[in-house]
Amino acid sequence: MTAIIAKLAVRAVRVLIVEVPGQWLTRVELEDQMLRRGWRRAWAPADADVLAVCGTPGPELTPLVDRLWEQMPGPRVRANMCSSSTVSSALNDAATLYVDTDQHAKDARERAQEPQIPHDDMDHSGHGSHDHSGMEDSGHDHMSHSGHDGMDHDNHTGMHHNGHGEIDHSGADHMNHSGNDSMDHDEVDHDSHADMHHNGDDHMDHSGHNGHGGMDHSGLEDSGHDHSGHGGMDHSGHGGMDMSPGGIPLAQGGPDRDGLEMDVLHLPLGPVLAYWPAGLVLDCTLQGDVVVDSEASIVDGRDHEHSLHVFAPDLRAALLCDNVMALLALAGADDLAARARQARDCLLRGDHTAALDRLERLIRTIRRSWLLRWSLQGVLVLEQVDLHRHSLPASCRGDAYDRMLRTLARIQAAVGGAGPMIDDGVSWQVLPNLVTGLELATLRLAVASVNLRLHPTTQGGKA
Repeated sequence: MTAIIAKLAVRAVRVLIVEVPGQWLTRVELEDQMLRRGWRRAWAPADADVLAVCGTPGPELTPLVDRLWEQMPGPRVRANMCSSSTVSSALNDAATLYVDTDQHAKDARERAQEPQIPHDDMDHSGHGSHDHSGMEDSGHDHMSHSGHDGMDHDNHTGMHHNGHGEIDHSGADHMNHSGNDSMDHDEVDHDSHADMHHNGDDHMDHSGHNGHGGMDHSGLEDSGHDHSGHGGMDHSGHGGMDMSPGGIPLAQGGPDRDGLEMDVLHLPLGPVLAYWPAGLVLDCTLQGDVVVDSEASIVDGRDHEHSLHVFAPDLRAALLCDNVMALLALAGADDLAARARQARDCLLRGDHTAALDRLERLIRTIRRSWLLRWSLQGVLVLEQVDLHRHSLPASCRGDAYDRMLRTLARIQAAVGGAGPMIDDGVSWQVLPNLVTGLELATLRLAVASVNLRLHPTTQGGKA
C-alpha cells in the first residue's frame, strides 16, 4: 500500500525552482520537463516536494539554498542540474528518491528539528544586550534581566511556575536584592506588608510592594500567564523592539512622511521567488503596505550583466516572451501565461510559423480580457518626465498593461521580419527609484512589467 501511494504522489510533485544567475536555459528546460511529467511549480518551501537548483550556486547563493532546504517539509528531494543537458537525468533521480521511503525515514531522523533562523544581536538601549538563544516557546518563557538597574534575579532559581499559572516560592528563601539601594530589608516596616501574603495556593500579591527598587509588581497576575515584562514578552520598554516567540524581529517605529510615527518593516524580496529575476534581491523598507525605500543587488552575478544584442534574435525574442509569461502568471492569468510559454519554446526551437500563430492568438485574447486589463492598469505608471528622470527607453511609458502589449508587438514584428529586435532593457540598478511609493501588492507586477537587463544565459547553457 505504501508503494502504491508513493507512486500516485510522484505524479503530483511540486518543484521549488532556484535559478542561478546565468542559467536561464537550464530553467527553461526544467519547466519543459516538468510539464511533460505533470509536475507543478511550488511558490514556497512549505509547498515544495523537490528543490531543483538550476546551475551551481556561488558563495552568496549557497547558504540561501541550504536554508530553503531546511525549511522544506518531508518527504523532500533535492535535484541539482548544472546545465540544461542534465535536467532530464536529475529529475529521473528525483522521482526515484521521492518513492524511497527508507531514504525519507533516514532524512527525518537526521534533519534538524526546526530551521535555524539567523538574526543579529539586539542591543536594547538602556538595557544592555539580551541573548534570546535560550528562550523557548514552551509556555513559560524565562528571561534574564540581570542588567536591570542592579536587580539580580540569578538567585530566583526556586521561583518557578507549577504549570497552573501559580508561582511557587518553596525554594525562593534566598532572594538577593543586594543591588536594590532603595530598599533595605533590615529597616522594612512589616506593617506595610499587610497586603503581601500567601493564601495557601502559592499566590503572591505584591500590590503593597511599590518600594521595590522602582519595580511595580501590581500588574503581576498569575491568571492566564500575564507576566508583563517577563513571561508575557512585553518589550515595550526595551527600545521599542518587539519579538515574536521564534525570535523574528517585528516592525519597529519610524517617522512617516507627514511627521507621525508609523511601524517600519524591512522586507527582503528574492533572490528565490517564483517568476522573479534570477539573483535579484530587493531590500524594501515598508510603512504599512507602502515601499518608502529600497536597495537592489544581484547575488553571485554582479559582473555578468549583458545586453540583448549579445544573443541571437530568436533567443532575444524568447527572453521577452519569458518576461511576458512571468507577468501573466503573477496576474493570475495562467492560461495566457501557458500560451506565452508555448510561444517562447517555439522561438527557442526556431519554429517561427508556430511562434507567430501563438503570438497572434495571445495578443488577441489579451486585448479581449477586461479582467486582465483591470488587473494591470495603473501598475507602475511612467510618464515622459519619469523616463527622462531615470534615463528609461520610450517603450517603458505607460503602465504594466501598456508595456506588455508593446513588448508582444515588438516580438511579433521581429519574428515576422518587420524589423530588428531593439535592446530597450532596463538596468536593475534603477529599480529602487521605480518601486518607491508603490504598494507591496503591486511591487512584483511592477518588476515583471519592466524588461530588466540582467544575465539571462551563459555560453555553457547547452553544455
